[in-house]
Amino acid sequence: MNKELIVNATAKGVEIALLEDKKLVEFHHEKTDNQFNVGDIYLGKVSKLMLGLNAAFVEVGHDKEAFLHYTDLGPQVRSLMKFTNNCINGNQGKLLKGFSMEPEIVKTGKVNQVLQAKQTILVQILKEPISTKGPRLNCEISMPGRFLVLTPFSNTISISKKIDSRDERQRLINIIESIRPENFGVIVRTAAENKNTAELHQDMLQMLAKWEAMQSELMNAFAPKKVSSELDKTSSILRDLLSDSFNRILVNDKTMLQDIKAYITNIAPGKENIVQMHNAAMSIFDATGVTLQIKAAFGKQVSMQNGGSLIIEKTEALHVIDVNSGHNLGSSRGDHEENILKINSDAAREVARQLRLRDMGGIVMVDFIDMRNPKSRVELFNVMKSAMNVDRAKHTVLPPSKFGLMQITRQRVRPEVQIATAEVCPTCNGTGKIGASILLIDEIEKALHNVLVHQNHAKIILVVHPFIEGYLKRGFINKNWQWMMKYKKKITIQSDANMPLTEYRFIDKNKEEIKLG
Repeated sequence: MNKELIVNATAKGVEIALLEDKKLVEFHHEKTDNQFNVGDIYLGKVSKLMLGLNAAFVEVGHDKEAFLHYTDLGPQVRSLMKFTNNCINGNQGKLLKGFSMEPEIVKTGKVNQVLQAKQTILVQILKEPISTKGPRLNCEISMPGRFLVLTPFSNTISISKKIDSRDERQRLINIIESIRPENFGVIVRTAAENKNTAELHQDMLQMLAKWEAMQSELMNAFAPKKVSSELDKTSSILRDLLSDSFNRILVNDKTMLQDIKAYITNIAPGKENIVQMHNAAMSIFDATGVTLQIKAAFGKQVSMQNGGSLIIEKTEALHVIDVNSGHNLGSSRGDHEENILKINSDAAREVARQLRLRDMGGIVMVDFIDMRNPKSRVELFNVMKSAMNVDRAKHTVLPPSKFGLMQITRQRVRPEVQIATAEVCPTCNGTGKIGASILLIDEIEKALHNVLVHQNHAKIILVVHPFIEGYLKRGFINKNWQWMMKYKKKITIQSDANMPLTEYRFIDKNKEEIKLG
């Protein structure tokens, strides 16, 4: 699979399109003023405890207080608070060497047993601000790298479930045990498979350097304060997705070109040549076909190649997707059940793409075309699971019911990508109303008199909407004939399908437009 990253730098931020085999599968928009990204670490201050919710509200600098639930504190939160106080007071040594861990908190405890108002606490953004809600936080701090994720106050080594080989899993555990610092746990990502010790150690050193930088920021710090930033969106996508299947990264900004090249040199030396500069006059998204795909994919109705379509609706509680077959069922000659399964399978792949593309989260209900055969429903379920495997967000897919309904839950960590694909009507300018059509012919006649009599043109062409052309030429003694008899001059009427219904223009014998006074 060939992957391309198209990066469009604008004054308002950066737009990033991920293409797989030329097909748009992810679209991200990073605003220049966005201060609260998933993964950012803040020194916050507890503003109040909500015992009924077993949660706390924390000030992190957002206009809305951030939400921290007891279950997101993590078992080692007491060790985290001790570390934070040590750093602020300048008493914490390098990394966590010699750090004595505090007892874990119980899973069924109460928030007031751990936190108190006006207390400072180190937190990480779990979900970006969405709608009227502030950020959601957790205290299980993690430092993600390309191959590894560093988890402080832990001694656990976890291996990605996608690494199947028992020998490879054991090899990775042995390597991590040899390079893991004291009081740091490690999660081994799928990308670490078959990587050697030097590559994993280099990734570890980069994360530890970031941890030390955070320690320095905490010294004498006052809440609220950002003490560690997640990578910008472009770099984080490269960190998570960059592989041998990436064959091009196209950017339209020289500064960003150098930044991306420097980052790739750091994480994947030798692949810098895939970064290219877009210098054409046409915009980068237009030249690569991204604009057309965005217009086709972000509307309420999404067409599929097989002739069917998806209707995507959003409610307060969930997203609803309806699968329409189009004309496929009526024209197909094969087995009816097989045709339905094929349409549903294509729809499942498109649904999986839409979830990634729009970054839809929460509960998603998909209404597939009914299938009577239980085996067909099992096969559809397998197709959906396979299509969702490439999705980095945590998700759960349930088998379709006998009514064709499939439930999907998908992790929501940032606002859904919403792009308006509808354009303002050029005829009514978005008002939904146009001038009285009965007056249009009178208006054209007045303009015609001005052009033929006052401007004294001998031969003209009147360009109108096809509907108006049909009306003016209707019948033997039509309006066109009447005008030529009245003015004794040749008047040709032509139609233009792109012309708004209530507009018209005159062309002279030199093919130039006549300006009306």
